[in-house]
Amino acid sequence: MTTLADLAELVRAPAALSVPGDVIAGAAAAGALSRRTPALAGASVLLYWAGMAANDWADRRLDAEERPERPIPSGRITPAAAVGLAAGLTAAGVGLAAAAGGRRAAALAVPLAATIWGYDLLAKNTAAGPAVMAACRGLDVLLGASGGRITRALPAAATVAAHTWTVTALSRREVTGADATLPMRTLAGTALVAASAAVAVPGARRAALRTTNQTGATDRAETANGTGVPAGRSRSATIAAVLPAVLAGWYAARYGAAQAEVVRDPSAGRVRAAVGAGITGLPALQGALTARGGAGLLGVAVAAAAPLGRRLARKVSPT
Repeated sequence: MTTLADLAELVRAPAALSVPGDVIAGAAAAGALSRRTPALAGASVLLYWAGMAANDWADRRLDAEERPERPIPSGRITPAAAVGLAAGLTAAGVGLAAAAGGRRAAALAVPLAATIWGYDLLAKNTAAGPAVMAACRGLDVLLGASGGRITRALPAAATVAAHTWTVTALSRREVTGADATLPMRTLAGTALVAASAAVAVPGARRAALRTTNQTGATDRAETANGTGVPAGRSRSATIAAVLPAVLAGWYAARYGAAQAEVVRDPSAGRVRAAVGAGITGLPALQGALTARGGAGLLGVAVAAAAPLGRRLARKVSPT
């Protein structure tokens, strides 16, 4: 009999902690953070779980040889149940996105769902696989931006997509192991991703100042450095500039260290550990992008999912 634990393993339930940050980062970048953002994040999680179930359904014959412990080849979940769950989660995810965000959100959720299924059924084992998976994550970021100026979220979408490319490229060597050149390339990519997320764009400073003004934190009469600039406002501008770099550095340190281990020892186990680090470490990158969009405290909250994801990954594999 199928249990909840079996279903959690099928959809890689803890790995879903790496998903809401896509939507939040996109919304922050586009100036679209609102009451509908949590619902769009929920839709994103449903689509992610759908993709995981579809992935295992598509790989059921290969997994019977390479990863027989997975739910389908081990007999704990039937192929029909897995594909049915994937279809149901897809419909629920698209439906929730449309209900929460209207036509603009639906216009992104539908191609996102199609790209997820396209990866699982067609692209995964081709040279286009990493690029298609990267497109999934980029669209996920834009889903969060659907209520605002989507073009402003394109840099954040590209950053998350680039990170996803590195993780997907590594994941293709989880069973066989890799040569040292692959982790060297992905490590270089991770450095570029972190650098791009660390830069606090001017819009983030202005957003931080607006947020501070709205909360009344700058209403005090004291000023900073005798310039007439309120002290609270000066501190907010400093935090807006520094926080993205701190969170991006955290992301690079954790994920980069795992990839450096693969350079030293490119065995399958090390590759799998690096893939797990890339999945569970993504919230730190999303937090940096959210902070860069002017939502510093929310960025810290998003990044806090990274250590929680690592703890849960010890119980349910994210790969």
